[in-house]
Amino acid sequence: MGMTDPIADLLTRIRNAAQARKEQVDVPWSRMKSRIVEVLTAEGFLKEHSSIEQDGRRILRVWLKYDPQNRPVINGLSRISKPSLRVYVRATEIPTLRAGLGVNILSTPDGVLTDREARKRNVGGEFLCSAW
Repeated sequence: MGMTDPIADLLTRIRNAAQARKEQVDVPWSRMKSRIVEVLTAEGFLKEHSSIEQDGRRILRVWLKYDPQNRPVINGLSRISKPSLRVYVRATEIPTLRAGLGVNILSTPDGVLTDREARKRNVGGEFLCSAW
C-alpha cells in the first residue's frame, strides 16, 4: 500500500534527522519532493541534495545544514495543504512568514516556487508547506 502524503513524509524525515543531528537523510524520490528540496537548498535551509540509485529504486539523498553551534538551520517545517484539505492561494493572497525570515513553498503553473518568486511572477497555486 502506498503512502497517503509523501510530502508530509519528506518534511517529517528532514525535521527528525535535523533534531537527531544527522548529516544526511534518504527519502524515496519523486519529482515533487525533488523540486521542494531544490527550493529549500536554494533558500539556504539545506546543504545539498542528490538523486541516487539504490536496490533498483531511486532515492533522494538530502544533506542537512547546521550553524557553527551545531544547531539545525531549519527550525520548523509545516505542511499546509494536505490531501484531505487542499489550500490554494492567489498571488495577492500569499502570506509572508515570520516577517520574511521564513519561506512558503507553492506549487504553481510555473513550477514549485517560493512565496517571493510567486509574488514576483504574479502567480498563485497550491500552498504546499512553510519552512523557517
